[in-house]
Parts: sequence; C-alpha cells; structure tokens
Amino acid sequence: METGNNTIVTEFIILGLTEDTSISVILFIVFLGIYAVTLMGNVSIIVLIRSSPQLHTPMYLFLCHLAFVDVGFSSSVTPVMLMGFLRKGISLPVAGCVAQLCSVVTFGSTECFLLAAMAYDRYVAICSPLLYSSHMSPRICILFVGMSYLGGCMNAWTFTGCLLSLSFCGPNKVNHFFCDYSPLLKLSCSHGFTAEIIPAVSSGSIIVVTVFIIALSYVYILFSILKMHSTEGRHKAFSTCTSHLTAVTLFYGTITFIYVMPKSSYSTEQNKVVSVFYTVVIPMLNPLIYSLRNKEVKQAMRKLMARTHWWS
Repeated sequence: METGNNTIVTEFIILGLTEDTSISVILFIVFLGIYAVTLMGNVSIIVLIRSSPQLHTPMYLFLCHLAFVDVGFSSSVTPVMLMGFLRKGISLPVAGCVAQLCSVVTFGSTECFLLAAMAYDRYVAICSPLLYSSHMSPRICILFVGMSYLGGCMNAWTFTGCLLSLSFCGPNKVNHFFCDYSPLLKLSCSHGFTAEIIPAVSSGSIIVVTVFIIALSYVYILFSILKMHSTEGRHKAFSTCTSHLTAVTLFYGTITFIYVMPKSSYSTEQNKVVSVFYTVVIPMLNPLIYSLRNKEVKQAMRKLMARTHWWS
C-alpha cells in the first residue's frame, strides 16, 4: 500500500546472524544440537519433578516452572534462527514479528521473577527454617508463580503496545536473528520519545526490583551462614545456593548488557552475540546447572530410572 512516496511495511526480513553460507551450515548444526539439548534437558527436569514425590517442594516447583519458561524462551527464537541459516533472509509478517517479540519478552520477564522467587525461597529455608512451611505454603508458592507469569505478560503488553503504536513505512530488514525491540525501533518512521523510554523503564524496573530481592536475600543468607558454627552446616547451606547463584549471574549479566548499558557502548554484532547467549545458550545450561550439582535431583533421577527399569 502506497502513502505518498512511502510504502507501508507488511512484513519484516530477518537478516540473521551471518550471511556467510559456509558458516551458516556449521552454525545450523551447532544450534540445532543446542536446541535439542535444551528441549530434552528442560522436559526431563519437568517430568522428573512431577514424577518424584521427594521433589514436591517449593524450590522444585519454581525450578519446574523455570524449565517450562526456558523451553518457551528458546522456542520463541531458535526455530526462526535455524531457518535463517538455511536460507538468506526470513520473511515474517508484522503480526508474526509482534507475536515473537511478545513471546520473548513474556518468557524473559517471567524468568526474572522466578529467579527472585527462588532466591526468597532459599532465604526462608536458611534464615527461618522453622517458619518455612508457613512462609512457603502451597498457596503462597502458587501466588508467586502466578505473579511471575502476570508480571511477564504485563511487561510484554508494554512492549507490544509501544510497537503497535509505531509506523513502518521505509526499510524492513531487521539486522538481528529475531524480532527484538531495539532493531525494530530503528526501522520505524514515526517513533517518539515515549516508544523508546516506556519499554526501557518497564524492563529496567523489573531488573532493578528482582536484582534487589535476590541481592537482599543473599545478604541475609550470607550473614546466617557466617553465624553457623558447624562447617558441615555451612557447606550444606552454600551447596543449596550455588546452582541458583550461577544461573542468576549468567542470566542477569547478559540481560544487563542488552537492556541497561548505553546502546552506544556496544555494536550490533555484540548485541547479537549476547542475545544468543541469553535466549538460546542459557536455557540449555540451566537444567545442567541445577542437576549436575544437586544431590536430590541425582537421587530422584536414579530412583526414576530404577523404577522405569523395574517396570520394563
């Protein structure tokens, strides 16, 4: 449709990670493998937790939902990225691009809230063990999970609303491997200050609030551990937190680079690399982080495998 000398954009062309054909083949194989491991790892965590009564605790309820979110997060991005390796320039209708952005923001924001809920769970377990059953009752845990998804959806609505308020009447080539907000904003011919600042404030607020909850929880945890007289008790308390701290450091380190640092401080190519890490690689790593260093998960896995072998 023509409007003056401009054409209303009806689809976007996703340029992808690289235009080099030989590198694309290698990257396709690598990321297909990563995606397969992501699906198998996270689905295995969900099945294991649901089928193991000893893992029906608040911490593993949050971990189960974290695994589900990681599957959704990776699946929002990876299939389009894989198609981009097979052919040059993937065309997505505007509605498809909006849907992908909405999905990515929803799952990414929900992960922030879940990580904060997991930190609070560790705080109560270590600092107030006698009150754990009341402070982390099933009703409260379900409330935390529901609020996490609601917060993710609200942030996604903010991004989606701002994106739908923009007009695209010029270039339609997105220099990224998915429909991220920043490269789409650059293509708009009508964006104003509000379309740029509102999503930044919304995402920044979520990062600040959840990081504050996580940091405060671990400050109290650290003080409680230092007060313990038993070396074994200290080691056990530390071991329950290391997996979560590793996941938090990886996830928040990358999203801070993307959403908090000034855009002028890094290039588009650096943005792509960091985006690959938090949308594709971290969802693969989380099941490994939480299973390889967790005795309860290992024991539940052995019992499940023994039970499966017995029935067969």
